[in-house]
Amino acid sequence: MDNRYYFFLLAVMAVTTYLVRAVPFTLFRRKIKNPRVKAFFEYIPYTVLSAMTFPAMLYSTGSFIGAGVGSVVALILAYRGKSLLIVAVGTCAATFLVSLLQMFLPF
Repeated sequence: MDNRYYFFLLAVMAVTTYLVRAVPFTLFRRKIKNPRVKAFFEYIPYTVLSAMTFPAMLYSTGSFIGAGVGSVVALILAYRGKSLLIVAVGTCAATFLVSLLQMFLPF
C-alpha cells in the first residue's frame, strides 16, 4: 500500500473518530437525561466496532462456509453469556476445524 494512501486513510479515521466524540459535547451543553439519546450515544462504539469487524470476519478466512460457522458459534457463545476470551477461542477453533474439513472433504 502506498504511504500517502495509508496516511490519508489514517487521517480520515482520526477525524471520524474525533467527530463522533466531539459532536455530543458541542451539541449538548447540559447533562443528557433522555434515556433514548443516552442509549444511542452509549451504543455508538459497539456499532462502529461491529461494522468494522463483521466484513473482515467474512473475508479473512477465504471461505464463506468457515466464516459462517465461526459467526454462528460466536453468536451462540455470546448469547449464552460466555466471556470474550471463550467466544474468541471458540470461534477460532470452529473456523479452524471447518477449514481442516474443507481440505479433506470436497464441499
